[in-house]
Amino acid sequence: MTSFSNILSENWKLQSSEKIELGGKEISSPGYATSEWVPADVPATVLASLVKNHLYNDPYFGTNMKDIPSDQFKVPWWYRTNFDLDPGQAGKTVLIGFDGLNYKATIWLNGQQIATSKTAIGAYRRLKLNITEYVVPGNNVLALEIIPPQAGDFSIGFVDWNIDPPDNNMGIFREVTLHFNCGVSIENPFVNTDFNTEIPKQAALTITTELVNYTNETVSGILKGAIDKLLFNKPVTLAPGEQKCVSFTPEEFLELNILNPALWWPNNLGRPSLYKLELLFENSREVTDFNEVVFGIRKVEDYINEEGHRGFKINGKKVLIKGAGWTDDLFLQDTHESLETQIAYVKHMNLNCIRLEGFWGKDPRLYDLCDRNGILMMVGWSCHWEHEQYLGKPVDPLYGGITEPEEIDLIAQSWEDQILWLRNHPAIFVWNVGSDKVPHPELEKKYIESFNKYDTTRPYLNSTGGVGSEQGIITDEEVISEISGSSRVKMLGPYAYTPPVYWYTDKKLGGAYGFNTETCPGANVPPLESIKKMIPAAHLWPIDEIWEYHCGKNDFRTLDRYKKALDERYGEATDVTDFAKKAQLLNYELMRPMFEAFQANKSIATGVVQWMLNSALPNMYWQLYDSYLMPNGAFYGTKKACEPLHLLYNYDNHTIYIINDHLHAVTNHRAHIRVFDINSAEVFNKIVDIDIAEESATELLKLPDHPDISTTWFLDLRLVDDKGDEIGNNFYWLSTRKDILDYEAEFEEWPFYTPTKVYADYTQLQSLPEVNLNINHYFENAVDRQTVTVTIENPGDCIAFFIDLNISGEKSGQTILPVFWDDNYISLLPGETREVQASFAVKDIVNDRPVLKVNGWNLKHNEN
Repeated sequence: MTSFSNILSENWKLQSSEKIELGGKEISSPGYATSEWVPADVPATVLASLVKNHLYNDPYFGTNMKDIPSDQFKVPWWYRTNFDLDPGQAGKTVLIGFDGLNYKATIWLNGQQIATSKTAIGAYRRLKLNITEYVVPGNNVLALEIIPPQAGDFSIGFVDWNIDPPDNNMGIFREVTLHFNCGVSIENPFVNTDFNTEIPKQAALTITTELVNYTNETVSGILKGAIDKLLFNKPVTLAPGEQKCVSFTPEEFLELNILNPALWWPNNLGRPSLYKLELLFENSREVTDFNEVVFGIRKVEDYINEEGHRGFKINGKKVLIKGAGWTDDLFLQDTHESLETQIAYVKHMNLNCIRLEGFWGKDPRLYDLCDRNGILMMVGWSCHWEHEQYLGKPVDPLYGGITEPEEIDLIAQSWEDQILWLRNHPAIFVWNVGSDKVPHPELEKKYIESFNKYDTTRPYLNSTGGVGSEQGIITDEEVISEISGSSRVKMLGPYAYTPPVYWYTDKKLGGAYGFNTETCPGANVPPLESIKKMIPAAHLWPIDEIWEYHCGKNDFRTLDRYKKALDERYGEATDVTDFAKKAQLLNYELMRPMFEAFQANKSIATGVVQWMLNSALPNMYWQLYDSYLMPNGAFYGTKKACEPLHLLYNYDNHTIYIINDHLHAVTNHRAHIRVFDINSAEVFNKIVDIDIAEESATELLKLPDHPDISTTWFLDLRLVDDKGDEIGNNFYWLSTRKDILDYEAEFEEWPFYTPTKVYADYTQLQSLPEVNLNINHYFENAVDRQTVTVTIENPGDCIAFFIDLNISGEKSGQTILPVFWDDNYISLLPGETREVQASFAVKDIVNDRPVLKVNGWNLKHNEN
């Protein structure tokens, strides 16, 4: 079928308005000279294009960003491109769409202004303009004057996560598209799916779309639809200039009652099945327009548990949300490939959700990837607009910065634009209209009106704060909307160093109960290789202001709490190599129990979102993998904790649990539980038979006391299936000196974490005897991927602790990234043999040869 749309991604250039004397009429005219302009990517911010053209080099290294003058971005910048239309295209109705302009724009085409800054305003508005009368066959010239965001504008922002970009992300950050139709267009198609979750044998589909007649004549035709082999159609007549909503209901079209539908399920619960809807409008002469959307058949519901906390169901099944917070790259320059890798990482870690707080991806491919991989999405505005220090203007203590009528209208329309754009994505399970606060009542009325009109297929959440940060101070008081009440979720931290036992023992703040919409155990320092990529050699040790530049803002522009915990628990770091090594151990140790505690308490816990998943630039904070796509210890701690069927240790009551996230029962399995002292001597050995219901957490055994055991000791958990095969393992290092938290200090200041009085003691790990390992491995090539299989044997009588497997280029010495290990940072018992696999893309090892490197806490030497 003839293409009905083009993406304008070629031939773009940009230039500062300070270097341009003429206006939009001249700039958008053929023949205007742009030889001094800078080649630009679209979509991309101004600064992203300047960096790509080497006007500024390596801005993410050290403090190079400080050397980029920010005053140059306080004036407008011009984007310009030219595109060709053949006579057939120029003879159609031509629409141009802008999905993301930051922050205002005047828009010109072929010497004519087609939009003013009063029309093209707002980072999250979607603009569609009829340019039929302005286009010509052959060459056309498009120019946009991008006006930067000012203090008080509802723009893109990074809150306290990291430094801000010098250009404040001004630019064209989403696609510019041309749409062609023969007088009638198909716009905003939507598939509403519904079924009985108790007996999902039949799904009822309701299809709606808008038909727009761009002519001054009455047009009659047939709207035709197809879902696989399922066909349906309806005659439609449109008056001149009419916009009409047309629907296909399952009552009118019985074929839209689909038998035995393939449902869309989140990660680890089933297949995320997808369907495609194709629509075309045809009159007596031709097909005027064609549109298609991908959708999933699934049902989302929320519920309130006995403790009063909100949870969510997918297809009638309660789902414990195990998520992490998404951020775009600082310059909004994520590529399709990087998006694909990051969602693959999310799935690989056994997470089932990402939360988008204000950063919604520069194109819809992020949503497509989540749809295909079964990754749920929480979509909503950022608290950047709710606090004066970030927004840049006074805010209301209850409602944030959106309070004036014109502001309310802008953001309400922005939200409606996003709903119409994204509502077909089954991955989106909730719309969040507030972050720390609730919307102004007049704004919330408009939100609810849009939801009721355009999408009731997933719940509405008035705030992710709920019980949480009112007026920027975390309190134990609910944030309640006079329109929609309490959100019944919580945002009570912590955000800084938090020991494992906290998640099990805390009952007032961020512990494992209810739905904690953002929380974490603190900073996540990356491996040494990544540290060296962002910190100049002269500043690698000790930690100094260059390191702090790569942390967060305000209370989070420091590693003091993290380093103190590391030194207290594992012994003071002697240099950067020692620090990075111990950091991965700390990352793993602190991250795993957060997710596991919510798993163990799933009877009262409904969700947890690690703050965050990734970082906007090379960073030391809040990340499971870094900007180089290097996983850190927290990555593998998360992967282990979120396994759908696994054994875990409760740090509070010293009990072993079996977790089953599957939608089926598990029978005739066994748990093998062993305890070892620091000398690797076995002091406890127990096998427990397992039968466990679907979606459950069950206590198996309370560990007996061993009063004479060493200060540091080990717990090894193995899961064996009904065939006698080991299908899971979980290894803990523990201390007889317990972490003691200072809960009395909770509200003395903003309690972004609970201080620690006494730290657990793992310093005996430094005295572990060195071990030799027998390692065999082989690489296998596929068409586009390469796999390595590693067999590791520990022939000695001492535990081989925290083994790090790494694939590097033989010439480069750099880790091949991205990489997908089925397990890493593993420990082997005396006499144990383990097989581990990893895969990576063949293209990531061009002109080099992959080599295996093995490091470990107590290995005698690196094994290759």
